[in-house]
Amino acid sequence: VQLQASGGGLVQAGGSLRLSCAASGIIFRSYTMSWYRQAPGKQRELVAAITSGYVTNYADSVKGRFTISRDNAKNTVYLQMLSLKPEDTGVYYCNADRDFPKSLYWGQGTLVTVSS
Repeated sequence: VQLQASGGGLVQAGGSLRLSCAASGIIFRSYTMSWYRQAPGKQRELVAAITSGYVTNYADSVKGRFTISRDNAKNTVYLQMLSLKPEDTGVYYCNADRDFPKSLYWGQGTLVTVSS
């Protein structure tokens, strides 16, 4: 199983980035796909999630600015990030989660740095 995240980088406040996470080795369409982030010195937190039924959930801090989407044909989940703020800085990880049978996988992370 591999979750390959990409798209991070350095951007000025107010800018945008699009993260991608390509999955292999899993039945992608059966998984809830999520993006988490971890800022320096802080715990990892959920940013956004999308279920196999395309139901989405967002952290309050990113609602209205970030959009999660998935393309089951490409086994890929995306995170479109607009109006970025310095507090969005961190390593962003994608996650694949399935309840039955229980399976949980993490990608390697991609760094997002937002300068003020």
